Amino acid sequence: MAKSQAVLEVAGREVAITNPDKVFFPRAGHTKLDLAKYYAAVAEGALRGISARPIVLKRYVNGAESEPFFQKRAPEQHPDWIETVELSFPSGRTAREIVVRDAAQLLWIVNLGCIDLNPHPVRADDLEHPDELRVDLDPGPGTGWDDIRRVALIVRDVLTEHQLRAWPKTSGSRGMHVYARIARRWSFDQVRRATLALAREVERRAPELATSKWWKEERHGVFLDYNQNAKDRTVASAWSVRATPDARVSMPLEWDEVAGCDPATFTLVTAPARLAERGDAAAAIDAAPGSLDRLLSLSAAQEAAGLGDAPWPPHYKKQSDEPPRVAPSRRKSAHAADSANPTKTGSGRRRSTQPLITVAKARHKEDALAGLERWKARHPAAAAHLQVDDVLVDSMRGRSSTWTRIRVNLRNVPENERVAEEAPDPDYDPWRDVDPARRGSRAPKTRSSS
Repeated sequence: MAKSQAVLEVAGREVAITNPDKVFFPRAGHTKLDLAKYYAAVAEGALRGISARPIVLKRYVNGAESEPFFQKRAPEQHPDWIETVELSFPSGRTAREIVVRDAAQLLWIVNLGCIDLNPHPVRADDLEHPDELRVDLDPGPGTGWDDIRRVALIVRDVLTEHQLRAWPKTSGSRGMHVYARIARRWSFDQVRRATLALAREVERRAPELATSKWWKEERHGVFLDYNQNAKDRTVASAWSVRATPDARVSMPLEWDEVAGCDPATFTLVTAPARLAERGDAAAAIDAAPGSLDRLLSLSAAQEAAGLGDAPWPPHYKKQSDEPPRVAPSRRKSAHAADSANPTKTGSGRRRSTQPLITVAKARHKEDALAGLERWKARHPAAAAHLQVDDVLVDSMRGRSSTWTRIRVNLRNVPENERVAEEAPDPDYDPWRDVDPARRGSRAPKTRSSS
């Protein structure tokens, strides 16, 4: 039996949407066709964020509540009007990724199950020199929306002082993004280093609100994820629908909107009307690319003051000036063990006294949730004190698909009832089969949805 389909006419082409009635957002009731029509309606804004860029396909083939998988390589079977370009990655591998330039190509990838759009920060005609710096504001446990907005305004001030224009948008999830267009003169490493310098300066100005620390146990408040500027990292672009129950949208904002905005008001339903009535707040983003010279000078000054490189993501090659890829508490445990007994390596499992502990890491979300329930059954006294926002379920990015990590914040558990951190159950490692020479030392993945 032939599959049902709807046909949308965009950019002078007819694009088939297969299984148009398939529900992609069960709680909101939106279908796959609703998603495609949304992107057709906001194509002007959406294309501004992805046009001429290679894009990673993050495919939710069974809708927003299913587990997505990342597909870097373009499907072997694709129309001749779908463009591709070959990228090389830190692992040494290459892949031909899709490049979107018009609304027809956009709807073609939406038909593959792409809910949000994840472009690289480069254009297809120059894959080694990014044209945008991306500041990802990732809220930690207990961090409120007001804190995120306050940090975003400080980011704007730092960028402005360093001759870069800042463009804010909601992430469509829990955080905010601030972008700056830059001339295509600097390498990925230089853009990352400039963003690290910015993150450290924001932290210096608002130490109670912001952090540049990579390790979870050292963070508080809003983390400025400088590693989102490393090569091969992607961020959901402006006007992307996110896989949230309410089909929330990553919305470009004017700066005078940031202080009072509510990200829940921007959804698949409301965003097209906003674009039609008010236009795109980021419409002029390409008009004035700036220079990284001042941020790189700030980086040099920080380095002279003793602040060198910061940790990279775990699958990147270890850098010459990078600090150890071991959590500070593990380094301390190892040092204490070696001091107490020189014959010991200090490599035993750490018993954490931190209030945030990892209880499950699984390839599939349902397996991680089952692990959480087993943890609660083992520790009923501690579990009884947990509040709703003390359980953190993070969708983590692996090699080609997401996996799920569950952490528990013991802040509401009396200190005398807090349990020590155990080996996660289950204990999935997405990098287990990756050659260590290509990914560097093992380290916890820190990217969560923001």
